[in-house]
Amino acid sequence: MAETIQLLHTADLHLDSPLRSLALRDDRLRETVETASRAALSRLADLAIDEGVRALLIAGDLFDGRERSARTGAFLVATFDRLRAAGIDVFAIRGNHDAENPVSGTVEWPDNVHVFDGRGGKVRLGESEIWVHGVSFSGRHAADSLLPKFGPPVPGAVNIGLLHTSLAGAAGHDPYAPCTVADLCAHGFDYWALGHVHLRAVHSERPFVVMPGMPQGRDMGEAGPKSATLVEVTGGTVAAREVPTSVAEFRRLAVDVTGAEDETEIRRRLRAGLEEAARATVSDAAILRLTLAGRTPRAWALRRDRDQWAETARMAAEETGRLWIEALELDVTPPGEGAEAPGDAVAELDRLMTALRAEPGFLAEARAEVDDVLRHLPPDRRAALLPDEAALDALAERLAAFGAEQMVARMRGAGPGGPGNAGEG
Repeated sequence: MAETIQLLHTADLHLDSPLRSLALRDDRLRETVETASRAALSRLADLAIDEGVRALLIAGDLFDGRERSARTGAFLVATFDRLRAAGIDVFAIRGNHDAENPVSGTVEWPDNVHVFDGRGGKVRLGESEIWVHGVSFSGRHAADSLLPKFGPPVPGAVNIGLLHTSLAGAAGHDPYAPCTVADLCAHGFDYWALGHVHLRAVHSERPFVVMPGMPQGRDMGEAGPKSATLVEVTGGTVAAREVPTSVAEFRRLAVDVTGAEDETEIRRRLRAGLEEAARATVSDAAILRLTLAGRTPRAWALRRDRDQWAETARMAAEETGRLWIEALELDVTPPGEGAEAPGDAVAELDRLMTALRAEPGFLAEARAEVDDVLRHLPPDRRAALLPDEAALDALAERLAAFGAEQMVARMRGAGPGGPGNAGEG
């Protein structure tokens, strides 16, 4: 029987990526998110050693842009040394983010690590009949296909290609090294180990064309459990399967509070929703953006006491031992909302505040106030929160809308279901 050789395929770790999550607010949660990508790489190494794989394939964007971290360089060398001691080779290419990262060009890797350059090339995996081909990005952009830089397949061998590409295009990703799945299939390789698009996809199985997705999400835009791909080569036959890798997964959770008459019932539904979310979590932990939604007589009291409910949710999540609350959102309305009573002063105030927020002078002043406050943040934190002017405008508008909502909530919450009932249950 032919020997089975295993390889582990991953991409897009984006080590040292700036933190864009709302987890910035919570020190413990921030530390969890900031270290998650490194922890995922450690898990990949553990998996490679436990499964007895012969090589780790990294299809680009190990780093994230210009971020420089000596600690990350040392961490990588230690991780690759651990793989070397286990007899595991590492084959890597530079993606669009790696090409501008100073660490990726200055670290002296252990001798089990082979990083392909922009000219391309191929390397045999030990004494096996497996050849790994790869082409790195030479710069930040690759407007043209890199496929012409790949040589032909080695006859009589299993040929694996490492390529960082957006393929024919992907939502949320700029076009890089574009090519089609048909182009890749026609090249004659047995397995294309792709990178760049953060969502897992198996585009073909004959030959395999696999985008593994990223092994660890960084924010709600990269929600769900993440994974890598275990490749099995037996003789000339190639198989592949998904293996979980994420330490923490980002998820959205909605809890329906429709018809809840008091806080006791809302808390019961909240805990039940969190317990179910904990059971459904694939990774070690989940970071939730929680929404309380529905029609309830407690709607205005919920909005008024948002901070208290956020703390209640965080405490209930921690009780599960697996969940963190990144943020609490409210999508609640009282029964019969929209049937405005004559002479409703609060409704009139709400209309006036809405009109005021639309005035250019108000928006400009709000933007200046927000900008002034955020100047006190460290530059990297500010850049993560506000990558451009449009983000500053959007934040100012959101804060203005939130302030208006809180004012209305305090006034509405002072009526039935208001402060007099706040401690109910």
